[in-house]
Amino acid sequence: MDNSRLWKSVLSELELTVSRPIFKTQFSGSVLLSYENGVATVGLSNPMVRTMVETRYYSLVKSVLDHHTKENTSVVFVVLPKKDNVSDRPAGPLFETAATTPDPSAAARKLHLKPELTFRDFAVSSTNQIAYAAATAVAQSPGSAYNPLFFYGGVGVGKTHLMQAVANEALQKKPNTRIVYCMGEEFLNEIIEAIQTKSARQFKQKYRSAQILMVDDVQFIAGKQTAQEEFFHTFNAVLREGGQVILTSDRPPGEISRLEDRLRSRFEGGLIVDINQPDFELRAAIVNIKSKNLGLSVPPEAAQMIAANTTDARAIEGLLRRLSTELFTGKSAITADLVSQVLKHHPGAASSQGTNRKTSPHEILEAVANHYSVRPSTLKGPKRDRPIARPRQVIMYLCKVEMGLTLDDIGGLLGGRDHTTVMHGVETITRELSTNNRLRSDVEEIKNKLWVIK
Repeated sequence: MDNSRLWKSVLSELELTVSRPIFKTQFSGSVLLSYENGVATVGLSNPMVRTMVETRYYSLVKSVLDHHTKENTSVVFVVLPKKDNVSDRPAGPLFETAATTPDPSAAARKLHLKPELTFRDFAVSSTNQIAYAAATAVAQSPGSAYNPLFFYGGVGVGKTHLMQAVANEALQKKPNTRIVYCMGEEFLNEIIEAIQTKSARQFKQKYRSAQILMVDDVQFIAGKQTAQEEFFHTFNAVLREGGQVILTSDRPPGEISRLEDRLRSRFEGGLIVDINQPDFELRAAIVNIKSKNLGLSVPPEAAQMIAANTTDARAIEGLLRRLSTELFTGKSAITADLVSQVLKHHPGAASSQGTNRKTSPHEILEAVANHYSVRPSTLKGPKRDRPIARPRQVIMYLCKVEMGLTLDDIGGLLGGRDHTTVMHGVETITRELSTNNRLRSDVEEIKNKLWVIK
């Protein structure tokens, strides 16, 4: 059996063994580079994937290889070299011009879409798997798979990415597809302008002739009588002509206050999908994808630290852009130390966005004390043994990262501790969150009790 066939058999078995998101992000791009003398050399897409596969799936890969080769194999994981996109490009006519084939990227930008928001660059896990499947189904058959398709969830969970991925896929197949993309607030403003300038006819033509109509944050039209009236007729016109409607909101239709019943009924007539906050593994995959798109080289330890101390894709991108700026100011490379320094001056990077109640420092103290079964007075006291020091450091971390308190204020909360002690505590938790599963679970559980996510 040659290497290609052997690895295809291995991947087929792995796909049945691990979850679909794990297979897609960790194994789908892998290659068996060689198999000699019982040693299999497997190429993976990047350093972070290699680290995660080596640490979590080495035994699984080895056992599957053993089964197919009937040998006691050893597995070596390496990073595949980047492909030269120019050399891979097929040769075309000598005098081919841009006008010969419409450029999907140019078409996307003209429609105020981001060409880089594609399915290929969307990381998938259990938190967004259903949404991803629904979006790809709609992209394959707009107007017939799920219509309308309604995504809802908090900030930075990927609603806009999936919506625009559908549009970009459609433009790849047919660059002249009539697509309208706008924000709910933008739709409202255009109606007002159309009334003022007596251009309602042009407005209706633009929206009602769309083959794919996409409205981001549609909840903004709720309570606006004229906007809801026009959107109702626009919605009906698009569906009547076989077009696709995709909507996003921060909440499901049933919870959008002052939304007309007839619109709520229309929104609920298709598929409604909740997209949850990304888990650690998904955030790590997002770090990998976004750093690659930004042209940044982020080592695995630093990538895991970013994933452990952020909450969503937007926070990750913001942090990566800050790191990119650091490189321009003279830093030679992105390291775990640099990430730690940036996180220290980036309060709120891991904040609980979308919460519906505030929390005080004393509530954090009480919550951590209850979680670790320690008295609050003990955490303020002089004891430094580990069962006391660890909860105290968690308090320091939450007060600094979640609430942005000063080091002196945090020290005062904990019995007048020096700011250097607090700084050390914050840095310790920041680092260990990327590797210590138990600590990460503790911190997430405490945060869930303190902040009720919408």
